[in-house]
Amino acid sequence: MHHLRFFLLSGLLLLLMVGRQSAAATPRIVSLNGTISEIICALGRQPQLVGVDVTSTYPVSLAQLPRVGHNRNISAEGVLALNPTLVVGTTESLKPEVASQLKAAGIAVHLFRQEYSVAGTKQLIKEMAATFGATAQVPAVLARLDADLTKVKRSATAPKVLFIYARGAGTLMVAGQGTSVEKMVHLAGARNAATGFSDFKPLTAEALVAANPDVLLLFDSGLQSLGGTAGLLQIPGVAQTTAGRTGRIIEMDGQLLTGFGPRLGQATAELASKLK
Repeated sequence: MHHLRFFLLSGLLLLLMVGRQSAAATPRIVSLNGTISEIICALGRQPQLVGVDVTSTYPVSLAQLPRVGHNRNISAEGVLALNPTLVVGTTESLKPEVASQLKAAGIAVHLFRQEYSVAGTKQLIKEMAATFGATAQVPAVLARLDADLTKVKRSATAPKVLFIYARGAGTLMVAGQGTSVEKMVHLAGARNAATGFSDFKPLTAEALVAANPDVLLLFDSGLQSLGGTAGLLQIPGVAQTTAGRTGRIIEMDGQLLTGFGPRLGQATAELASKLK
């Protein structure tokens, strides 16, 4: 009986040790970037996600996970509360001081560099697959991306497009050179109507009229914040542009349009189709 009890106890301890090792071997990932989250899911690692930022909107099943805020104003406390073993994002999506706080708490932080191009997207997918031990999934993900890109039908006229970032009429910015929006506009066969500056700058009626875009492009959430097309046309200068006069206003999902992730081909095809 003593030997039987010993063996049962030893077996129970062994099972507990194996269970703990298995739990320790499974990463608990918090993603602070929508594109990074999307790639993690495309590579079959979604079950390892325990939290995401608010830009992580695709696939829709991510809505079931806890949100830690927008990647530009993440607090270390909110992330640490989810007890992650790994925090991932892009080099642009996490403040250095927050990354330092997470590392000081013993959390691994991996920030990927994102380049806004077809080649850059493929490279990011490959790098992430290597990091997560998911290289076997890469060929299928890239094959879908390439198949989507073959469906892109670009306009022969290369229209001038002005992207307006809107959060209500009080917050209106236009996308300049080097932005992910400009790169997407180029991929879709159009030109950026905003020139002479990089990044984003506030929209003015004078600059809007001077740029005179053929097409106005907004996130669907941005257009909604203005009260739709009717509200956009009330913004000073909009009605005086070619786009305003002809009603050529395009709205697209923000993460799809600017994510440069696995759905890049789908996004390019959709924008090119709307520009024709």
